[in-house]
Amino acid sequence: MKEDWKPGTMIYPLPAVLVSCGSTPNEYNVFTASWTGTLCTNPPMCYVSIRPERHSYDIIRRNMEFVINLTTRDLARATDWCGVRSGRDYNKFEEMHLTPGPCTVVSAPLIEESPLSIECRVKEIVSLGSHDMFVADVVNVRADTRYLNAETGKLELAETHPLVYVHGGYYDLGEKLGKFGWSVEKKKQV
Repeated sequence: MKEDWKPGTMIYPLPAVLVSCGSTPNEYNVFTASWTGTLCTNPPMCYVSIRPERHSYDIIRRNMEFVINLTTRDLARATDWCGVRSGRDYNKFEEMHLTPGPCTVVSAPLIEESPLSIECRVKEIVSLGSHDMFVADVVNVRADTRYLNAETGKLELAETHPLVYVHGGYYDLGEKLGKFGWSVEKKKQV
């Protein structure tokens, strides 16, 4: 049996990412976001939705660039802390011992401790209500080579213990149940 609830955003799990921004070290900031995701594969596009009153909102609007840094179990405390503290009051990189690193294309810093950093250039800002969605072109991706499969060159992202957000809680991934297409895959003949 199901009951009706008022409309809400109950699509979980979501990635728990650290978004870094700023064009100079004195402006650098990092914040936690789960309202982020893929918009298009070709061209590669993603988004992050931010409340206009947030400190990073004006930084991103001014520079039109940001970096989505995927998080891990090891980054769980920093991920939560950066989501409940304001960059107006704290240098979050220093407080959480995160290392700002240079990006290849954008001026915003990446987070060295992240296994994957996605450099983004804002294409459009869409006002939606409580949040504005920053629609962005992915202009570069930086991957930690420790997680590259030596044989295939594939990024083994699951081995980083990615952090996800589910209705107020942080979790890492559980057991792998299958791969894309496994439900229709033909069994190999022996």
